[in-house]
Amino acid sequence: MSNLYNQSDQQPPRSGLILLQALILGLFCLFSIRLWYLQIHRGEEYALKAKENQLRQEAVFSPRGLIRDRNGDLLAVNEPAYALGLVREDCHDIDKTLHQVAMWTGEKFDDLKAIYVKKRPRVKQFEPLILIPDLSFHQLALIDANRLRWPGLEIQVRPRRQYRYGKLLAHVLGYVAEANEEEMEKRPELALGDYVGKQGIELMLEDRMRGAKGLTQFEVDVNGRRLKERVLKHPRAGHEISLSIDLELQKLAMDWLDEEAGAVAVMDADTGQLWALATAPSYNSNDFASGLSSAQWATLRDDPLHPMQNRVIQSIYPPGSVFKHVVAGAGLHFGEIDPEETVHCSGSVKLGRHVFRCWKKGGHGHVNMERALVESCDVYFYKMGKKIGVDHMSEFAKACGFGQKTGIRLPHEKSGIIPTDKWKRKRFGEGWQGGDNLNMAIGQGYTLVTPLQVVRFFSSLLNGGKLLKPLLVKDEKTVVQGQIPLTNTQLGLLHRALVRTVDDVHGTCRRIRTKGVVVGGKTGTAQVVRLTDDLKELKDDEIPYKFRDHAWMAATAEKDGRRFAIVALVEHGLHGGSGAGPIVKAVIDYLFLNKVRKKPEAMKAKARAARLLTRSSVRKAHAN
Repeated sequence: MSNLYNQSDQQPPRSGLILLQALILGLFCLFSIRLWYLQIHRGEEYALKAKENQLRQEAVFSPRGLIRDRNGDLLAVNEPAYALGLVREDCHDIDKTLHQVAMWTGEKFDDLKAIYVKKRPRVKQFEPLILIPDLSFHQLALIDANRLRWPGLEIQVRPRRQYRYGKLLAHVLGYVAEANEEEMEKRPELALGDYVGKQGIELMLEDRMRGAKGLTQFEVDVNGRRLKERVLKHPRAGHEISLSIDLELQKLAMDWLDEEAGAVAVMDADTGQLWALATAPSYNSNDFASGLSSAQWATLRDDPLHPMQNRVIQSIYPPGSVFKHVVAGAGLHFGEIDPEETVHCSGSVKLGRHVFRCWKKGGHGHVNMERALVESCDVYFYKMGKKIGVDHMSEFAKACGFGQKTGIRLPHEKSGIIPTDKWKRKRFGEGWQGGDNLNMAIGQGYTLVTPLQVVRFFSSLLNGGKLLKPLLVKDEKTVVQGQIPLTNTQLGLLHRALVRTVDDVHGTCRRIRTKGVVVGGKTGTAQVVRLTDDLKELKDDEIPYKFRDHAWMAATAEKDGRRFAIVALVEHGLHGGSGAGPIVKAVIDYLFLNKVRKKPEAMKAKARAARLLTRSSVRKAHAN
C-alpha cells in the first residue's frame, strides 16, 4: 500500500508565514506611531482641548460711561438687559431649538435661522451665539423655566444703554447699536453682540466711553451646565462724561420747538460751551439702543420733516437779514463803506429790468449803516452789496467762519455755501451777475449757513472778535479758531447796532427786550421760494406751509459778566420777530432771570395743524 499522507506536503509555505508576521509587525508599528503622534507629538494640544471641554471662558461686558449735563443730572445710564444665546457645542438639534425659540419669543423661524447663519462664522462652537439681544420679562421667565430641557440655550446678562430723556437730547447724545462687520474689522477688540456708538457724542467719544471687557472662567458638566466660576479679569467701566448742556434749558428750547421744525443754539460767548443744542422734530434714542423694528425705521425714514436730521449742524439755510452784519463788516474791513454815509431808501431799487424791493413798502428814508442794521433796511444793503462785490463779501464771510465746518464734536456737520464767481461757474456754468450781489447782501441767493455758524459769529461780536470752537464737553478747554478782521471800534459799531435793534423804537427785535439785561438782536426772514402774485395777496396763515419763509433770530445777552449768544431758526415760521423771537426771549429769561416760560398751547396747536397738513400733502404727492 502506497503512502497517501506526506507530512511535508501539509507544511505552510515559508513565504506566507513571513508575510503574515510582517503584516502583524506593520500593524503594531502603525498603532505605535499613531499612539506616539497622539500622546506625545500632539499630546499637549489634545490635552488642552480636553480641558477646554471642561473649562470655558466668557467675556464680561463693561458698562459704558455715564453721561451727565453740566449740573450733574444723569442723561444716559446703563441698565441690565437679558440676551438669549445658543452654544452650538451643547445643542443637539439646531433647527428644532430655533423653532422652539421662535414659539417662545414670537420671532419668525426664518429670521432666527438667518441670524444664526450670519453670525456662525464669527462665533466659536463653545461660545454663545446671540439670537435675541433683548428679552422681555415674560420671554425671560418662559425661557428660563424650560431651558434645562433645551441644552445649548444660555441667558446672558449685559448692560443696555438707557437714555433718560428719549427725544430731548437725541441729536446731541446719539445712540448705540450692535457693531457691524466694518466696525469689527476696524476694532479687533469688538466681537459680535458688542454695542458701539453710532451717532452724536456716543460715536465721537466711543473710545472714552466704551471701557474694557472682563473675562471669567467656569467649569461645565457634560450637559453644559456651569459648576465653578472665577474671574480672570475684571471689566473696566467707560469714562464718565459731563456735557456743557444745561438740561433745563434744553427742555425749555425743545418745548418751544414743539410741533415745529427748527433749531436752537445757545453759546457761552467767552468759552464756546454750548448750553443748549436743540433740533426738532426729534427721535427716541432708546428705540435704537433696544433694537429698531423695520416699521419704526420706515416711519422715521419716510417722515417729510426728517426727524433724524440734526438741523443745528446738518441743515443749511439762507441766512436772511442776520447776514447783514457780515456784509456791514466786509464794507468796514475793506474800507468801501463809510458808516456815516447815508443812502436813501424809497422802498425799492432797480437793476436793469429787475426791481429789488425793501421789506418796508414806503421805504426808510435816509439811513446810515447803524440805522440800516437797526431797521433792517434792504435797499441800503442792496447798494452796499453792489459796491462791495462778491469777492470781498465772500472773503470776509469766510473769515467769520462761514462756508466751513465749526469743528464741533458731532458727526456729519455741513460747511454751508459762501458763493463766489468761480463757484457759480463750476456749479451752474454761468458767471456772477449784478443781481447776485444784491441777493447776497441781504442773505439770500446762493448763500447757505448752519445755525451753529450763526451763533458762533454773533458770539464773536461779544468777545472781541474771537471765533471759538463750539464745545459740548464741559471739561474741554476753550479753543480760539480765528479772529474777525475788524478793529474794536468797528466791532463796537456792529454790537451797538444789535443793542439798538432791541432798544430803539424802530428796532425789529423789541419783543426780546429784558429789564436789567443788555440784549442785542437781529431778525431774519429767509425766502424759501419766490412767491407768485397770487400767493403775495394771501394772509400769512393762508400761505401753504412749504412756501412760507424761514424765521431767524440771532441775539446777544449779557449781565454781570455772563455773556451768551442765542440763535433760533423756525422752518416756515414766516417772520423772525414772531416766529423765532418768543423762543429767544424765553431763553434769555431762563439764563438771566431764572424764569421758565412755556410755549402756549394755542401756538403748539397752530404749528401742529400746519405740520399735519404738510405730511398729508407730501404723502399724497408720493402716492400720485
